[in-house]
Amino acid sequence: MLTREASSTRTWRPPWPVDVRLTLAPHRRGSGDPAFAVTPDGAVWRASTTPEGPGTLRLLARGDVIEAEAWGPGAAWLLDGVPDLLGAADDPASFRPEHEILRRAALRLRHFRVGRTRNVFEALVPAVLEQKVVGKEAWRAWRYLVRRFGEPAPGPLDLWAPPPPRTWVTIPSWEWHKSGIEAVRARTIIGAARVAGRLESGDTLELDRRLRSLSGIGVWTSAEVRQRALGDADAVSVGDYHIPGIVGWALSGRKVDDAGMLELLAPYAGHRYRVTRLLELSGAAPPRRGPRMPVRDYRHF
Repeated sequence: MLTREASSTRTWRPPWPVDVRLTLAPHRRGSGDPAFAVTPDGAVWRASTTPEGPGTLRLLARGDVIEAEAWGPGAAWLLDGVPDLLGAADDPASFRPEHEILRRAALRLRHFRVGRTRNVFEALVPAVLEQKVVGKEAWRAWRYLVRRFGEPAPGPLDLWAPPPPRTWVTIPSWEWHKSGIEAVRARTIIGAARVAGRLESGDTLELDRRLRSLSGIGVWTSAEVRQRALGDADAVSVGDYHIPGIVGWALSGRKVDDAGMLELLAPYAGHRYRVTRLLELSGAAPPRRGPRMPVRDYRHF
């Protein structure tokens, strides 16, 4: 049902061509993400829990202008962050691809920018859910928890705003179990939620230190959060199941481990996440010969 709630708007004319859907894709947690949608007109919608409260943001590129519309208590905060979300703080000018596959990818994906949400805790929860599991398993849990403990997002679309930190702390153990999340990851999220206010930092090194001081959060999770919340184009997801293989195959013709990946990425210091993202988007990947990670299900009803 459409709501008649008033919205706020702004337009922004970026100094480079923006592909809204490409830039915001890393913030979508599966095709059924209750906090993210793309409508037939090409608009991208995100529901968020901001420091000012829940809000929904709609972004549409019309020519060289970005049209933004937002609803809810967080509307002004979301509209203020539109340029950052679409990569205004990113600086790809110093990126010099030395490998042919990267030169082609950078040319084909010339509209790609690393955007930032400015919302650390909101990026942290799905990153913890995705620790050491396949995406489908994590996204299933995200859908369940957001719809169960979030709230209907402001605005005309059927979206859900993720729960605020105080709500994550109160989720009982059986609800985590129903979502498919075991106790270790649940404790990590609850522990982070208790200190969520202390996690917000605009400095990537300081945020990395704060995140990794928490039980259950290591280098991979910190990198995933900093990529999305701060737009850190150099944050490498060390410990990822797929990325070392992608980087190794694309840049050296062989699969490598984390150490080998970091060696191959060393010439791209400052842009190492940009490189891994471009390679992912280009479809570079070694042939699948081994077993895939299974989608586990701990739930019992």
